[in-house]
Amino acid sequence: MATVQRPDIHPRPITPSHGRTSDVSLAREFVTYAIVGVAFGIVLVKSEVVSWYRIQEMFRFESIHMYGILGSAMLTALVSVQILRRVEARALTGERIAVPNKDLGRGYRYWIGGILFGAGWALTGACPGPLFALVGSGATIFVVTAIAALAGTWAYGYLRPRLPH
Repeated sequence: MATVQRPDIHPRPITPSHGRTSDVSLAREFVTYAIVGVAFGIVLVKSEVVSWYRIQEMFRFESIHMYGILGSAMLTALVSVQILRRVEARALTGERIAVPNKDLGRGYRYWIGGILFGAGWALTGACPGPLFALVGSGATIFVVTAIAALAGTWAYGYLRPRLPH
């Protein structure tokens, strides 16, 4: 089976002056991402998004807390994508930021993926983003879940070209 090329994935840009990205800029980029990640983790912990009890309340339809957070995140994403499209925003590398439209096809990958994602979320009490915040907040048992999530992501990436998308 042929390998599927994705036009929306680009390799790391190469700086024209050196022929490669410098170690200093890579370190600066890593530190920036680490700071943003830690700040995001703090927000997740403080908003109780990582709380197993809040997640259980959501799946039992006992509280609107998580639905409010998820709904506000979807609204923020919708508005942000529309702004990016309208102003034809550009990345720091100068490339135009393009958010391609989704090809739904028959939708199997979305509902099957949604069921798997939801089942994993319900069983573990955490979705991928908060997993690392939970580990950082001291709930080290979630290291096992984080490793399993990374293994699943790797397996999908490995199998993706062979799957019937």
